[in-house]
Amino acid sequence: MLDYETLKLIWWVLVGALLLGFAIMDGHDMGVGTLLPFAGKTDVERRIMINTVGPHWDGNQVWFITAGGAIFAAWPLVYATAFSGFYWAMLAVLWALFFRPVGFDYRSKIESPVWRKTWDWGLFVGGFVPPVIFGVAFGNLLQGVPFHFDNDLRSFYTGTFWALLNPFALLTGLVSSAMITAHGANYLMIRTEGDVYRRVRSASLIFGTLTLVLFAAAGVWLKDIPGFVITSAIDPNALPNPLDKTVVMQAGAWMQNYSLYPATQLVPTIGFAGGLLALIAAKFHKPLIAFVGTSLSMLGIIGTAGVSLFPFIMPSSSDPRSSLTVWDSVSSQLTLGLMLGATVIFLPLIIVYTSWAYKKMSGKVTAAFIHANDKSAY
Repeated sequence: MLDYETLKLIWWVLVGALLLGFAIMDGHDMGVGTLLPFAGKTDVERRIMINTVGPHWDGNQVWFITAGGAIFAAWPLVYATAFSGFYWAMLAVLWALFFRPVGFDYRSKIESPVWRKTWDWGLFVGGFVPPVIFGVAFGNLLQGVPFHFDNDLRSFYTGTFWALLNPFALLTGLVSSAMITAHGANYLMIRTEGDVYRRVRSASLIFGTLTLVLFAAAGVWLKDIPGFVITSAIDPNALPNPLDKTVVMQAGAWMQNYSLYPATQLVPTIGFAGGLLALIAAKFHKPLIAFVGTSLSMLGIIGTAGVSLFPFIMPSSSDPRSSLTVWDSVSSQLTLGLMLGATVIFLPLIIVYTSWAYKKMSGKVTAAFIHANDKSAY
């Protein structure tokens, strides 16, 4: 079996990969939902947009469920503390997500403009709200979350829901929303034509540009936000105990990893390069390349948050010693090893069947298809 330190690092990478998979795969579904009331001007156009993602959006939820399960099993203290502190935010995500299955399945079953328009906005909520809240959550992690542990390792959250909606967190929420919307627009460019294609191409250029500008602004702002530094000795192979360390807050600490490990500077570079590639590809009507570009941009943006925080996962602003890190918030060595074995088996299966499903459902969704399948299409 791999040593404990290596398993801790592997699961930091794997959780990040699962979150990235969720952002790329379910993100374009949410981007389509966000654009639905605006890029689709008629009922047929909106049905075209819905049918580009309708057959597979629920399959893409596997990434979300798997990421949540991995956090629960690999980082139990993070799961417990985050779901306690972010309780109302997580409920808002869940309630927004509820609109998606009902909206997809029932939206076109009644030929009533009011009924269908109501579900169009429901799908918008299900696509717009979760990315914003996930971005807000990352913004709060970078500022520190007000929680602490007692001597029995019971966590206590001392903040409020409204405190989560601070200016920097709202900025990172906008970065997340713009990123997802641009990604959804690029996917729609692949699957649509005509007026819908022209509108979503414009949306791709607008939100792609907005993503790069907001990402740059967040990076500049982050330089002035005090980060966290472990000042005591760390034994990466030790049994987890978040209180067995000393942590201080320092100005510019979130930039230290980029100086200590210069190769990590490639991560934010990929974020900007991917975004620029997507803009250029959209400009020259290359939707598949644009989709790859926004996928790379997501890798860079999400990766930048992870690299900046490392080794912290959930820093504590009220008691820095209670901050949760890669080294002291994990499950046992046996648990991490068994989970890794299961992941090696099942993650490739998820990738294979997802690739097969997308290959089967490739091609343009047209008005002719909607009219020919009026009673069976979404």
